[in-house]
Order: sequence, then C-alpha cells, then structure tokens
Amino acid sequence: MDPNLLAVIGILALFLLMFFRMPISFSMFIVGFVGLVIAASPKAAYNVLSADLWNQFSSYSLSVVPLYILMGEIVFRTGITEKMFDAAYKWVGHFRGGMASTTILASAGFASICGSNSATAATMGTMALPELKKYKYDNALSTGSIATGGTLGIIIPPSTVLIVLALQMEQSVKELFVASIIPGIFLTGILILTVIYLCRQNPELGPAGEKSSMKERLVSLKGVIPVAVLFVFVIGGLFIGIFTPTESGAFGAFGAILISLVMRKMTKQNFLVAMAGTLRSSAMVLMLVVGAMVFGRFLTITRLPYAVAEWVTNLSVPPVVILISILIIYVIGGSIMDALGFLIISIPIFYPTVLALGYDPVWFAVILCVVTSMGAITPPVGVNAFIVQGLAKDVPITTVFKGSSYFLIGYVAFIALLIIFPGIILFNI
Repeated sequence: MDPNLLAVIGILALFLLMFFRMPISFSMFIVGFVGLVIAASPKAAYNVLSADLWNQFSSYSLSVVPLYILMGEIVFRTGITEKMFDAAYKWVGHFRGGMASTTILASAGFASICGSNSATAATMGTMALPELKKYKYDNALSTGSIATGGTLGIIIPPSTVLIVLALQMEQSVKELFVASIIPGIFLTGILILTVIYLCRQNPELGPAGEKSSMKERLVSLKGVIPVAVLFVFVIGGLFIGIFTPTESGAFGAFGAILISLVMRKMTKQNFLVAMAGTLRSSAMVLMLVVGAMVFGRFLTITRLPYAVAEWVTNLSVPPVVILISILIIYVIGGSIMDALGFLIISIPIFYPTVLALGYDPVWFAVILCVVTSMGAITPPVGVNAFIVQGLAKDVPITTVFKGSSYFLIGYVAFIALLIIFPGIILFNI
C-alpha cells in the first residue's frame, strides 16, 4: 500500500474512533501502533513501545508536567484566588463593566499559577457569577467574560499546553514560557478593552459597581502579594536562569503549599483532593504524550508530513496565505474537540510545513496556543462555554456562546498583530 494513502486512512480511522467517544490518547495509540505494524513490521511497532516509550517516560524534562499541575491544584483547592478576585474588583469594579473586567483580570492572575483553561473558567465562574447577578449584568456578557477569561489559562505561563508543545516540537520550555508572557498581557488588555467598549455602547450590559477608597485598594493588594511573589519567583527564576523548568515547577509546587499553610488555607481534605486532581490531570497529559509519540512515529514512517510540506512550499502563493489557512484549520479543530488533543494530533502534520515556510518554531508554538484557545469559546464543543453554562444552569448555552462571540473580534485582531509584528513574541528570545 502507498505510504501516504496509509497515513490518510490512519487519520480517518483516528477521527472515527474519536467519533465513537474513545479517548484521544487511546485512539492515537491504537492507530499509531496498527499503522506501524502495517507500514513497517510488528517488530518495529514493539520496538517503539519498548525503547521509545522508555526514553520518553525516563525523560527528566517530563516531570515538569505534574509539578506545575500540582501548583495550580493547590492554589485552586485552597481558595487563595478569592483574595485575587477581591483585589481586582477594588481596583476596576467601579467602572462600567467593572465586574466583567474584574473577572478577566482575576482570570489572568489565576492563569499565572494554574496553566489550565477549564480550571480557570470553573474557578472564576464560581466566584464571579453571584456577583455579576447581584449587579444585574447582562447574562451574555457575564458568562462570556468568564468563559473567555478562562482561555488565558493556556496562554499565560506556566501553561500545560505550552509544556506539551515544547515536548512535541523539541523546543525549550523556558523559551516558550518567556515568549508567552507579553502576548498574555496584551490579550488580557484587549479583552478588558472589549468589555469597556461594549459597556460604553450599551451601559445596561454592565453597570458600574461601588467605588473603593485608595486605602481599601492598597489593603486588598495584601491578598495578591503571595501569588505575585510565587509567580515572580517561579517564572522570574526560570527567566534569569536560576532554575531549570523542572526545578521551577518543584519550587512552584513547594511555594504553593507553603503559602497555603502560612495563610491557614491548607487542610488534610484540600491536600488530598489537590493530589487526586494532580494525578488525574497528569495521567491524562502523559497518556496524550504517549499516544502522540506512537502516532507521530507512524506518520514519520509514511512521510506524509514531509510530503505535505514539500507540496505546500511549491505552491505559488505567499507563505502568509498558507500560514493563515493552517491557523483557520486550528480554529476549526479547536472548536470541535479539546484544544490540547487537537494540537497533539496535528503538530506532526503541520509543524514540518511551517518550518519549511521559514517561520520561527517558538513564535509558531505561542501563536498556536492563542489560536487554539479560541476553540474553548466557540461552538459546537467550546469546553469553557459548557463549564460556565454548567455553573449558570438558568442561562442557555446559546447565550454563553453569544457572550463569548463579543470577544472574538479582539482575538482575531490580536492574532493579526502577532503575525504582522512577530517581535511581540520574539523580542527577548
């Protein structure tokens, strides 16, 4: 059988298995293993399982995944983020749409120590929804701001998605983290400006809250200081070279536990729940890495990615047109399945093409993270939208998607800026 045809059949089989609700990691593993047996030999397939899996799991750099997840779980379970939300409200809550802006700002703060879009959306939704209802915010803006703010969880470091992308692309975790800081800040600002614009156009969407005194604002910062110190210590130490990524994750997890103990937020039950959540999330991510490795080996043997790259580079169109086409595929893919799952499936196919076009791999990794995060707020499967709708059961899912759509123009404008001005990502790389 022609290798390229076999690869196409494998990809179709992969989506068929996922259609029947088989987990993405198992789907990739099965298709990749069977494909290796057909394309090479049973011995080659078993060699991948024995040698390559051992090399992957014995990699020191892979230990960073559960460490960063543990840091986010500790902060999430011990309720430290409530003080972050209160501080954000004290500073911006008195503006029109201030509570929605507070939600986005607090989401950015939580994202800096979490690394998960779903956890960010769930946490902010639990805290923000009662307050948004209290101030009679429009349901679409309320739920949309929570769902969209949650997308910052996979853009602002430490991001689990960026870690997996670094492993898949064989890039430095440190470089991806450093490169994503400024884009994360930019995007947070754009989302807040979107809220301000919407509420100026229609004040009924988000009325202003109570104005806090300067003393109250300054006092509220006490609740932010522990989290800010943790972020600066972990990411700053990584930035200036004091820590390796794994050491950074270890210090981050230890710091989160220490802060929760000092603030008397840690209980035995919270700790056990955080550990269980860490085990579940880490197992999911690691199984995705395993499935991606086997599936990637299969595609490499068929040489489909390189055939696609060669075909694309010979097209008589500007590289940016091809790039935009690829990004559109990621927007669509991110909207119909989990963002991390789609990234892992598609990287072996599109990454060689992007390199052949001459784009920087670090820039591409960060822009992929931004583009795919849009899928968490777009129908039909936008995971953040469904998480928020589960918290606000009286709000239809169509209303949540309507609210999320308010922010899509800002997202598209931001992606255009990253394409036109790649220095936003690469200025210090």
